[in-house]
Amino acid sequence: MGANSTVVFADLTGSTRVFEAMGNARATETVTRLTQWIGGVCEAHGGRVVKSLGDGVFAIFAEGISATRAVLEMQRNHQKRLQTWPAPLRMELQIGVASGEVVEVDGDCYGDAVNLASRLSDLAGPGQIWATESVIEQLHGGEVRHRSLGPINIRGKNEMPVVHRVDWQDEVSEFLTMPASLVHQPRGPDSSFGQIELAWLDVRSMFRADELPIHLGRVDEAQFVVNDPRVSRLHARIEARQGSCVLVDVSTYGTWVRFHGTAGASGEIALRRDECVLHGSGEIGLGAPLSDFSAPTISFNTTGGNVLLARRDLR
Repeated sequence: MGANSTVVFADLTGSTRVFEAMGNARATETVTRLTQWIGGVCEAHGGRVVKSLGDGVFAIFAEGISATRAVLEMQRNHQKRLQTWPAPLRMELQIGVASGEVVEVDGDCYGDAVNLASRLSDLAGPGQIWATESVIEQLHGGEVRHRSLGPINIRGKNEMPVVHRVDWQDEVSEFLTMPASLVHQPRGPDSSFGQIELAWLDVRSMFRADELPIHLGRVDEAQFVVNDPRVSRLHARIEARQGSCVLVDVSTYGTWVRFHGTAGASGEIALRRDECVLHGSGEIGLGAPLSDFSAPTISFNTTGGNVLLARRDLR
C-alpha cells in the first residue's frame, strides 16, 4: 500500500546551451552543484530526495505545504543567483508539484502523483511552479499566492486535472498575468521563410531566419518587448526550423494567432504549450484572444515563401 505524499520535480532549463558554452567538465560541475543545492533545500523543508535526474531533482514530501515552501525558496534564491550570471549561462528552474498516493519500491517511488509532477515540470515555463489542486488544497489561506490555470490536458490521463501556477515573485502584483479563455482550433499544413517583421504600437523590428530564436515577452530579456500585464515575462518564442518560421507558446495563459484572410474569432488559432508555423501576415495575441479588442496584439509579416499553417501539441 502507498502513502499520500507530495511529489516535486525541479528541472534546470537551458543546460544544453550551458554545456556548449562552458564545456563538459565545467558545465557538469555547475549542474551538479545546483542539483545538490536543490536537494539540500528539499531536505531542509522535510523532504527526501528520491533521485537526481541529470539536470533535475525528484523529491517527496509528507505534506503539500512543506513542498510548496521548499519550491518557493528554490525559485526566489535561484533567481537572485541568476541576476549575477552572464545571460548565456543562466539555467532557470521549472517545477511541477502534485499530491496523491505514492508507492515506494526498492528506494524508488511510483504513482499517479509522480507521473503528474514530472509532466507539470515539463509543461511549466522557465521560472514557473505548476501545482495540482490537491497541493493547493493543503495550503494555509493567504500564505501562498496562486492562480488557477484551469483544466490542463496531460498526456496519458483521461481526465484533465486542474492546475495552478504558484506565484513566488516578491513583486507579484506587477507580474501577475491575467487569464483568458482558450478555444482550440483545428490544425493545418507547413513550408518555409526568410525573415519576419513584428510590430506593436510604435515598435517595429525585423528578424532574419539566422537571427532566430527570439522571445516575445514583458521583460527586457525578451528580444521583442510587449509591456502589458496580460503578457508573461517570456511569453512566446519564434524560431527557424527546417525552413519554417515557428511560433511556440511558453506562457501561462496562452497565445492566439490569426492570419490575414480569416475573420472573427473563428479564424483564431489558440495555443497553450502548442506551436504553429507562421506564414504570410497576420496578428499574434498575447494573453488574450484577438477577438478581445484590448488584447496586446503584434502584427507579423513573413517573407521568403508562402507557408501554410502547421500546428501540433508540444510533448
